[in-house]
Amino acid sequence: MDQCVCVERELEKVLHKFLMYGQHCDRSLEELLHYVSGLRQELANAAHHDAQLSATLSVVMSQCCKKIKDTVQKLALDHKDIHGSVSKVGKAIDRVCLYRTLTTAAKLGVNTLNFDADVSGVGVEGVWDSLEKQQFLSEAVVEHLYRQGLLNVAEELCQESGVCIDLSQKEPFLELNRILEALRMRDLRPALEWAMANRERLLALKSTLEFKLHRLYFISLLTGGMMNQIEALEYAKNFQPFAHQHQRDIQVLMGSLVYLRHGIANSPYLHLLGSNQWADICDIFTRDACALLGLSVESPLSVSFSAGCLALPVLLNIKAVIEQRQCTGIWSQKDELPIEIELGKKCWYHSVFACPILRQQATDSNPPMKLICGHVISRDALNKLINGGKLKCPYCPMEQAPADAKQIYF
Repeated sequence: MDQCVCVERELEKVLHKFLMYGQHCDRSLEELLHYVSGLRQELANAAHHDAQLSATLSVVMSQCCKKIKDTVQKLALDHKDIHGSVSKVGKAIDRVCLYRTLTTAAKLGVNTLNFDADVSGVGVEGVWDSLEKQQFLSEAVVEHLYRQGLLNVAEELCQESGVCIDLSQKEPFLELNRILEALRMRDLRPALEWAMANRERLLALKSTLEFKLHRLYFISLLTGGMMNQIEALEYAKNFQPFAHQHQRDIQVLMGSLVYLRHGIANSPYLHLLGSNQWADICDIFTRDACALLGLSVESPLSVSFSAGCLALPVLLNIKAVIEQRQCTGIWSQKDELPIEIELGKKCWYHSVFACPILRQQATDSNPPMKLICGHVISRDALNKLINGGKLKCPYCPMEQAPADAKQIYF
């Protein structure tokens, strides 16, 4: 349905452009005809009196020719722009056809499409051949399943693959999913108990999780109206440890008590009832709980899959270019990519050092080296800069022995 709406939207744009172009074209041509007719009348009068063409009239004729040329060029550009809009409609229709074909194939359970792209050419052969690497992959899949709350599936995979996950590794994921499930059911008590039990560690991370959980529970009491007034006032004592950091928020919450009789929904504090706050508290809890466990918010498997989806089309394109230009030897597929692929800040996890001299990324065989002056270059650059047994820093005049450089680790 969304695809059809997209086609309709593109079609409306084209029709609107056609209408505007027609009106603009008629108006421009009419003004041009009126201008040329006036000039023609002046030329006829000059010929009737056998007079030579005056300098002023010559300038007017030059301006007329320029105006005609500019008008035609402007109309041609506008017409070309309409052609681009028409092509967008065609592409939108193609997307609808592809979507419906895929949907039909999925419903029928048959493979009606044949995708010719061969992704094996951009991978490294034998990367999963060793038992050790297969074990790592199975552990990554099991961890992802635990993170997603698919506990039965994870246990089945452990039995079939022979992966042994210690109970101490399982328990944090079990507790995390139990609390998240309660939050989705709008039950704050398990999360509050966990946050208060880990208060010191959360404060060390400068987390606002516990305060926001108390805030959300207080708001849930406000929705009950006057019936919960005494309970809300009693529960407000839980805000005392957070009075210094969240003074303004607490003042707003206490001010809302004045409107309990009329209902918070009919008061200036309506914003406290925002529906997105439950989704936000789930995200905050997941982030802070993973931080305490020393884990990333996203599982390594999901991050790798997302990065692969972004990188694969680029790699397939560069592979096609390399084959077309018959220069297959420039990409060994082992240590580095032939081009840089921008994956976005979500996929930035580790520092990467690129040599400022050779413009190459550091590797195990070409690590970064720190000079006595503090500047860092790659080992290959260091070897190239040695002259007469001495090394002069390319950024400052300090000289040193090459052996004084030390390898550093990021």
